[in-house]
Amino acid sequence: MNFNAPLFKPLRTLLFPFSLIYGFIVWLRNRMYDNNILRSTTFNKPLICVGNLSAGGTGKSPMVEYLVRLVITKVPPAILSRGYKRRTKGYAMANKNSTALEIGDEPMQFYLKFPEIAVAVGEERLVAVPQILHDRPDTGVIILDDAFQHRAVKAGLNILLTDFSHLFTRDWFLPTGNLRDERRSYKRADLIVVTKCRPDLSRQEQASIISEISPRPGQEVFFTDIIYGLPYHILTREPVNFDGTAEVLLISGIANPAPLKKYLGEKAATYYELLYSDHHIFSTDDWKEIVQRYHGMTARHKIIITTEKDAVRLIKYREHLSELPFYVIPIQSHFLFEDGPRFNNIITTFIEGFDTKNNKN
Repeated sequence: MNFNAPLFKPLRTLLFPFSLIYGFIVWLRNRMYDNNILRSTTFNKPLICVGNLSAGGTGKSPMVEYLVRLVITKVPPAILSRGYKRRTKGYAMANKNSTALEIGDEPMQFYLKFPEIAVAVGEERLVAVPQILHDRPDTGVIILDDAFQHRAVKAGLNILLTDFSHLFTRDWFLPTGNLRDERRSYKRADLIVVTKCRPDLSRQEQASIISEISPRPGQEVFFTDIIYGLPYHILTREPVNFDGTAEVLLISGIANPAPLKKYLGEKAATYYELLYSDHHIFSTDDWKEIVQRYHGMTARHKIIITTEKDAVRLIKYREHLSELPFYVIPIQSHFLFEDGPRFNNIITTFIEGFDTKNNKN
């Protein structure tokens, strides 16, 4: 269910009083941290936080994966997520027997892509960080997924993401808007990344957005778009040549499917969609609906496409998936304005500088 849809806007406006209450609670909590009434804990290990001020849909998972690919040849990374909507509690390290229901869809996605690194979940990051370091003492850097607003642990480098189509500067508190933290909290970030931009974003638009964000001195602002890879079969991982002649059924349960819908609108001959709420747990009835919609498509060349995040929740139907042309479309973050090397240098310098500082101590 997309609560940004026009249908829900009048309802969200009516909930404005609740936004005021929510905003006050967030404001009070931040002031308690700012004044050391509540304290943040630091660790003797480089921690990189990837987060946002809004509720979902800013591209955190592709950014986490980008960071893993960047650092994995230099130091052993670990990923720590909350494990949103999992059916377990407490700390857990992903392993070959883990499922999305046990650890959450995003951590499961990370583990399947990077089985050689530590992928852990834990609501209490203050407890989970030392447990990761105990379980995997060779860890060289921990990437905190979706942790910007969780101030109990203080990261050495904070990366704040904001969606180009829904900038935090134009948003308001939940439930009227999508903000789960104050707009002014952007000042705690070291790097701000405007995600899901148009590939042809102009320098003038770039300058206008930077001016609107008004970064503090030393705060770097970057811009990224999404690059879609070649779809691969959900079971065999065999790629398909997506040449634009296929009729596509899109299965999506993510916060913001708009960029993917736009991509399929440009690449597919025709596409249909079955959209579900973010982190949707697919039921047997959902599966029957998917199969029925697929068989109702009349084209000779037809395929089903889903996201990597949805794929880890659909894999439980593996005995039936082999009967359908069911494909997963991968995505990656790509830096605009040839800023990738500059971003990479900031990340690697942070990690190397942290190690150098500790060796001196």
